Amino acid sequence: MSTSSAGSAGSCGLPVGRGLLFLAAAGATWGTTGAAIDLLFSSSDLGPVAASFWRYVSGLALLLTGRAVLLRLRPHGTAASPRLRPALPRSRFALRLATGLLLAVFQTAYFAAVPATGVAVATIVTLGGAPVFVALGAWPALRERPGWGGAGAVAAALTGLTVLVLGDEGGQARLGGVALALLSAAAFAGSVLLARWVGSAGPAESSFTLTAWSFGVGAVVLLPFAVAEGIWPHSGEPLRVLLLLLYVGAVPTALAYPLYFAGVAVVRAATASVVMLIEPVSAAVLAVGLLGERLTVPMVVGTLVLLSAVVFLTRAEAARTA
Repeated sequence: MSTSSAGSAGSCGLPVGRGLLFLAAAGATWGTTGAAIDLLFSSSDLGPVAASFWRYVSGLALLLTGRAVLLRLRPHGTAASPRLRPALPRSRFALRLATGLLLAVFQTAYFAAVPATGVAVATIVTLGGAPVFVALGAWPALRERPGWGGAGAVAAALTGLTVLVLGDEGGQARLGGVALALLSAAAFAGSVLLARWVGSAGPAESSFTLTAWSFGVGAVVLLPFAVAEGIWPHSGEPLRVLLLLLYVGAVPTALAYPLYFAGVAVVRAATASVVMLIEPVSAAVLAVGLLGERLTVPMVVGTLVLLSAVVFLTRAEAARTA
């Protein structure tokens, strides 16, 4: 399968520096998701599974619409981007199916953790735990040795997570919500490892195609559970709910996921997961400034330690590719 200029990094040679920039941009936009979902839950009776379903549906619709517009604007004679085809090799179909399932678990568990333990704690635990799970899987699965920089980053992430949870005298880090956030972290780590495998040794795949298929698989898998939970939001503020759903579908979904898949294909798995710690930092700022959540001392210390992990891994990645 040919790839477009926005295709997978492994096939188009995306520079590592640009891959890191893509990951940082995706993380920053993902950091706004928790606040938007918290506002959505407070404005309607929509549950986490239904919210995940509508995020996938709206994200896929916007992604395909944007693609159609770009193809229409493309000058005549230029190569077209790859099309979604019904006939797929088994390995590629399995890749897309697995990625869609992992992202569905990641997203739904995170959405459930937000009301259970708050936006800041849920996001910090999810993205703080992900580097640990990635480091545990990257060495045996991808033969990626973390090195001293990687080990330092993982240690920083684990330390920050421990300070956040065990030092929370305010009682905001509730055990059930933390467990859901860790489940989300494990699923996210699985998607990081899969995406990195695609960029290094797996079948060539464009970031657009992988994103679109992941959204489609996630929507199909979540549909029966969303119907059982209550798929239609009931609210006295329908316009507010619609705008929130459109925002979640557009910015942290249709925009962020292609950037994420393109970046993670050229950046080592452990590095990618730690760069994404930008997300909990932006989420914590929004949770305090917009939602009025209280910022405790352990939350500040834990977030700063987690952020230091980004510096460790970015420097290590730059040294490796210099």
